[in-house]
Amino acid sequence: MQASKELWALTLLLTKTDKESFEGALNDWYVKWKPFLDEQRVDEQGKKRYVHKRLRSAYRSLKSNLHRLFTWYDNIELNIPNTTNAIDGIFADFKNKLRKHNGLSMQRKMKLIDEFFKA
Repeated sequence: MQASKELWALTLLLTKTDKESFEGALNDWYVKWKPFLDEQRVDEQGKKRYVHKRLRSAYRSLKSNLHRLFTWYDNIELNIPNTTNAIDGIFADFKNKLRKHNGLSMQRKMKLIDEFFKA
């Protein structure tokens, strides 16, 4: 579905663009695909349902969380990275350590977590 592909391509620009450009591109995408997104079908109970519910949901999520997606841009003086790649690696290591110690009691797991983040 072309609308989905275009929205996906747009989301890939999140880390490479500024807030105003992304917001403008997102609005342009919506205007272009609004008739497609508004398509409805009557279900077995006689209720109208949107045909492209998941695509509508993806758009709405981007639109409603736009102010959070560009926190790094709105607070440029704090030098916040525009991705979470650095911390994702730390959490992957943390999850691996927890999996290796699967038989620990909750108390010992809490101690492991505490020590992990102190290091």
